[in-house]
Amino acid sequence: MSGIHISEKLISFLTFLPIFFISIGIHEYSHALSAFRLGDNTAKDQGRLTLNPFKHADLIGTYIMPLAAFASGFALIGWAKPVPVNRANFKNHLRDDAIVSFAGPFSNFVLAVLSFVFFIIAENLHLSINHYILNVFWYGVFLNIFLFAFNLLPIPPLDGSHILFDIFPNKFTAGIMRLGFYGSIILLLFIYSPLWSYFMNFINLILSLFVKAAEIFQ
Repeated sequence: MSGIHISEKLISFLTFLPIFFISIGIHEYSHALSAFRLGDNTAKDQGRLTLNPFKHADLIGTYIMPLAAFASGFALIGWAKPVPVNRANFKNHLRDDAIVSFAGPFSNFVLAVLSFVFFIIAENLHLSINHYILNVFWYGVFLNIFLFAFNLLPIPPLDGSHILFDIFPNKFTAGIMRLGFYGSIILLLFIYSPLWSYFMNFINLILSLFVKAAEIFQ
């Protein structure tokens, strides 16, 4: 009787999902926590001050997009429901909003570094299931570096658009913030345009630095 064959694509997708949920959960929790610490209770009052990723899930970004990406073979992309923030509750509206906006991407960078540390540890343990463990931790590095850079793009509704306005508050950046739904369309056009390859080249450049760092510890 022949053994059951499970495709590598399915294994990769099932490995991606828990890391994706954990990463977006911590990302949104970081927004909510920093806002709460700076005087805005909006996220807390709406039950978003939690590490539970399902409290931050967005129907399209968290469920449909990853499944569609898996089915189509395109890059696995997804997002969570934005944490509600009322900058009127901040003492320094621009500075505090910038801190809250950056907290999410920064949490992903920290997760990437932690995943890399565990990757190095696992690589040096030489366990029998080492290949799977290494893949899990490397997914953690890749996904969180991706989320870090992706969310810093200055296109609404991404965090980068808020940070850009908070640092350079003028009519141009205010206009970008007012794009609303059109910002999401611009973002999708960017993802499916030739420009996306340049962004991914930037991601690969950052990952290559992690690879060089890994070689030092071998």
